[in-house]
Amino acid sequence: MKQAYLRPALYYGFWLFVGLIIKALFLAYQHTQTADLNPVEILKIFVNGLRMDASFAAYLCILPFFCFLLETFEKSINLSKAVTIYTLLIIVLTSIICLADLELYKAWGFRLDATPLQYLNTPGEMMASVAATPIFLLSGLLVLLIAFLIFVYLRIVKPHLQANSPEQASIKSKIMAAWCLLVLIVPMRGGLQHIPLNQSDVYFSNKLFANHAAVNVPWNVLYSLNKRNLVSTKNPYNYLEPRLAKNLVDSLYALPATDKDLSPSILKVNRPNVLFIILESYTGKLVGCLGGEPGVTPNLDSLAQQGLLFKNIYASGDRSEKGLVALLSGYPVQTTTSIIKLPRKTEHLPHLNLIMKAQGYTTSYYYGGELAFANIKSYLLNAGYEKLVSKFDFNSGDYNSKWGVHDHVLLERWLSDLKTEKQPFFSTLFTLSSHEPYDIPIPAKFPGTDEATLFKNSMYYTDWAIGKFIREAKKQSWWANTLIVMAADHGHRFPNDDPNYKSSKFRIPFLLTGGALKQAYPANTLIGSQTDIVPTVLQQLQLPAEQFKWGKDLLNPASKPFAFYVFNDGFGFVTPAGVVTYDNIAKKVITQDPGVPEQQITTGKAYMQLSFGDYIDK
Repeated sequence: MKQAYLRPALYYGFWLFVGLIIKALFLAYQHTQTADLNPVEILKIFVNGLRMDASFAAYLCILPFFCFLLETFEKSINLSKAVTIYTLLIIVLTSIICLADLELYKAWGFRLDATPLQYLNTPGEMMASVAATPIFLLSGLLVLLIAFLIFVYLRIVKPHLQANSPEQASIKSKIMAAWCLLVLIVPMRGGLQHIPLNQSDVYFSNKLFANHAAVNVPWNVLYSLNKRNLVSTKNPYNYLEPRLAKNLVDSLYALPATDKDLSPSILKVNRPNVLFIILESYTGKLVGCLGGEPGVTPNLDSLAQQGLLFKNIYASGDRSEKGLVALLSGYPVQTTTSIIKLPRKTEHLPHLNLIMKAQGYTTSYYYGGELAFANIKSYLLNAGYEKLVSKFDFNSGDYNSKWGVHDHVLLERWLSDLKTEKQPFFSTLFTLSSHEPYDIPIPAKFPGTDEATLFKNSMYYTDWAIGKFIREAKKQSWWANTLIVMAADHGHRFPNDDPNYKSSKFRIPFLLTGGALKQAYPANTLIGSQTDIVPTVLQQLQLPAEQFKWGKDLLNPASKPFAFYVFNDGFGFVTPAGVVTYDNIAKKVITQDPGVPEQQITTGKAYMQLSFGDYIDK
């Protein structure tokens, strides 16, 4: 009977060991952030994370433990080969997950979960997203990790798992093997407590990186896959009593009747053409007119002087597909998922394009990449765009190395098509060259080959292409009757390699320009969000904006100054008092500026609760 419990114990211990190894590898790879931790905090990462490592190990032991049980019924049954094959496959899969997590954490600021699965239908674009990663280093680490774990298993663990004991088929052995299998449910759910294990159970520190490091990443992937199937029916962010939450959120948008029409009219025509330019990854940190590094966006800076710049606008999320929904539907972003992945839900969203079509505008959407990426095409079709232009409408000779066509090629095509477009027209264009791998067709403006400099040069190139487009557009007959809306889809961690939650990562440019403006205007300083852009534009067009209930008119001086954004299972809330960021997993504040009152945290929770509840109900 001794072997009946030693075999399961040894096998289970192997997977616990694997959990510790991948945790140590993560800390070593993220050595810059690990250096900010003291030895006690590093020890606590392993100690607190052990509970999740134990759960991970238990899930992987179900099939082998069942094999061990079967072997107790008949001496001739030997399933050790099946267990070995299974183990080797899991070692490879686990190693791949862990190595992918190492670099993605640097880019995204959260441990790998089910998020990348939304990009599997466009593998080329998914690979382009990680094109700047050190592939050779990661490949070498992957080979070493797999080889090391296989060596440990085959040389140390496997020799003790052979089913050759004379007592193999005894009643006691059967009972012990069955007990070992059944008891796995305890570590799987993280203990005997009422609520099963989740990420917050291993969080222990006020330092977000320390909490992230304690997470077992293969467990996190499995958990998020399961959670993806639940979020559409249950709101995990029920922080407040529903009526209180609704009152707090309503108060952010409520205006007395006397204050609803205070917005100045900045257009000289009633039905201008509208061009909506969405700028990939355009962070305010590199936009000179926003106080960012000078010289990167000279054309955008010049346009800001000729039009109306909004200086305190924040992206609602940190991914392109999320930014599209916020920009074009005025709808808040979800944390660990995105409404754009569910066409049945986007069917119920309001769309700026549908409003424009109803007013007799001809509509089109231009993108140099694949519209299937992240399910964007279904969203655009639900929005009713009459014409969709993508990379497949261009010659392959105009493609960059990964995504699609270069921005200046896309803008030239746009300009050419607009010459024959029936007016009034509403057309949206989404740039892509400032996305990884930052591939540009002009000489670099700034010296250097590090990723931050490559990104800066890509922003400079897109700005150059925009400037070239604007100069030609001003020569067209439609220019005097055209409003240009320009905003970013999201910010960027560079420069300064901002952590995922930091508000500076979310600050973006938004400006109105074009011949339809009466004049140049002083910069608007009201704090706002991407979700406010559609209501602001519609107000100027004198079109109804009631459908866009998650936005405010940025030109109305009575509008309340605030911005709400989300990152992976957390949110940020910005007001004139300052910024507070909150971790939904740990249920703790991450950062809180000195002037931020507790009421601001409560209001942020209310916004998180109601916006996600609205997503569920769509």
